Order: sequence, then structure tokens, then C-alpha cells
Amino acid sequence: MSAKNARAIQDLLGLGPKSQAMLADAGIQTVAQLQSLGAVRAYAMVKATHANASLNLLWALEGALTGLPWTVVAREHRLSLLLALEQLTGASQPGALAAARPINHPRTAIE
Repeated sequence: MSAKNARAIQDLLGLGPKSQAMLADAGIQTVAQLQSLGAVRAYAMVKATHANASLNLLWALEGALTGLPWTVVAREHRLSLLLALEQLTGASQPGALAAARPINHPRTAIE
């Protein structure tokens, strides 16, 4: 295995110690493994071992792989990631798609 393929997860920006530990618990320890799996599949593996993993981890994983800040991922790629997660798992996370859609409250005039 080359040095590039053996890079550790901690070499990626945006993934702190807790995220790294959850990835390790799911068997993901190298950048090459994460790249091979992709953010959505890696998140699903973590979620299987850590039910408390939030969607912020999904945004962070995608950000680490693409070089985008997780806040940009959450704002601009949220829906596509959630749809991919739903397709992978066969069921959406409770409220995940609702959280992905902006809520527009029409203003009504008070008469």
C-alpha cells in the first residue's frame, strides 16, 4: 500500500477526534477506505454502530472528501446527500428530508 493510500483519517480537515473514533469503530481507518466508500456509505456504516451520529457527520465527511466546508455541504448538497442515504438505506431518517427543505411561511395581512 502506498503512503498516499495509507493516509490516516486524522489527516483530513473537518473531522475531529469524536468523528475519527466513530469512523474507526465502523472499521474505517484510512483516507483510501473513506474515499472508496464515499461519504454516504461511510455515514451509514457509522450510523449502524453509533445510533447517535448526527447528520452533521455526513456533511463533515462529504466536506473532508471534497475540500468544502461542512457548512457549505449542509447548505448546498444536503438534499442530494439525504436522497442518496435514503436510497442506500431504503428508508429516510425521521425528519431528515423535512429538515432539508426550507419552510416557507407565507405572511398574511392582519385585517
